[in-house]
Amino acid sequence: MTPPEFFHFCPRCGVRQASVPAGNPFLCGSCQLRYFFNPAVAAAVFIRRKSDGRILLIRRAKEPGLGKLAPPGGFIDFGETAEHAVAREVREEVGLELEGIAFLCSQPNAYLYAGLTYRVLDLFFVATASSENVVVDVHEVSGLDWYQPAQFQLDDLAFPSMKAAWQYWRSIPRDPA
Repeated sequence: MTPPEFFHFCPRCGVRQASVPAGNPFLCGSCQLRYFFNPAVAAAVFIRRKSDGRILLIRRAKEPGLGKLAPPGGFIDFGETAEHAVAREVREEVGLELEGIAFLCSQPNAYLYAGLTYRVLDLFFVATASSENVVVDVHEVSGLDWYQPAQFQLDDLAFPSMKAAWQYWRSIPRDPA
């Protein structure tokens, strides 16, 4: 199910709707409330290690994507910038501080959680780890490793949005210096 499928009643006037909303926006037949179903927003970061350019990927400790690889990240809180959210999530998940956080791309995602499919806009960043002293939150991360960019399989990444962001990043020409 998706969030619109739960709108049997108008959240403003409480009137039962003749049908479940088929699209965006929800429009109440009684009070004319227009409610837009916007995506949730998440941020993740491909972190490079200074010493050898390897990329940090975590192994997810819970669903969705249990056991799959992912760049550290998570949902953006109200009032928080994407850059702050990605730095916070990295500190929480692996205890690292980041340098040079730069926007990479955005990708749409469908996030199935507790039987509900959330539409998410994932914002991807690249950054460098300021140290290599990792402290893992075992509730979020079941493992991690530093990978050579060609070392892991694309299908090992947890979500299609991550695969698309990784492919995009790999396609960008790099300065050989």
